[in-house]
Amino acid sequence: MKIALLGYGKMGQLIAQLAEERGHEIVLKHTGESPLDDFKGAEVAIDFSTPESATKNMKIAFSHKVSVICGTTGWLNAYKEVCNSCMKEGVAFIYASNFSLGVNLFFALNKQLALLMEPHPYKTSIEEIHHTQKLDAPSGTAISLAEGVLQHSDYTQWSLAGNEPTENVTNDLLITSKREGSVPGTHFVRYDSDIDRIEISHTAHNRNGFALGAVVAAEWILNKKGVFSMSDVLAMKA
Repeated sequence: MKIALLGYGKMGQLIAQLAEERGHEIVLKHTGESPLDDFKGAEVAIDFSTPESATKNMKIAFSHKVSVICGTTGWLNAYKEVCNSCMKEGVAFIYASNFSLGVNLFFALNKQLALLMEPHPYKTSIEEIHHTQKLDAPSGTAISLAEGVLQHSDYTQWSLAGNEPTENVTNDLLITSKREGSVPGTHFVRYDSDIDRIEISHTAHNRNGFALGAVVAAEWILNKKGVFSMSDVLAMKA
């Protein structure tokens, strides 16, 4: 498979290494320093760029009939626009806040726990810790966890701790974001009452799982059309 990398930072470099180990060819390594106008025969593009450039990158890829795997976070206000562009061009698209197999299992566990906890009087909170170079807060993974909780709770929305609205704070699911050292990614979902705490967590030891999951998603999406998720890739029930 021929792959275009849109963004060639640490994640892009790791994806290139793992993809080549699996027999794929990296035909483009785009850093944003030059125009994105030639995909050099790529069949799939993998975007780990920046929130500011991801939407434009993906729409250009679609216009060249190149399917996209996107792991960039912080751009989801344009998600519907990107999906519409994908469908219009007749290609395929997968966005995931986190491509790690373990994290996607954690997402499923989080939804199941939220369903179990829904009838009980616990206060829910989420905490995420990432390296100091991470640009967005909260993390896309934390937002995905929050969305899983919101489906089975009385919370009306999530908000970043420290930026709570002055009214109806009790209806907000709070996410605490911390930036420390070179932490690849740690997430906690906590349920607290006056007498106890129930907590689930996921800790990434390195970035390999994120990169491998993106390559596996690219392999899966080849020759498909439409908008998909990692649940489709992993054949997991929603």
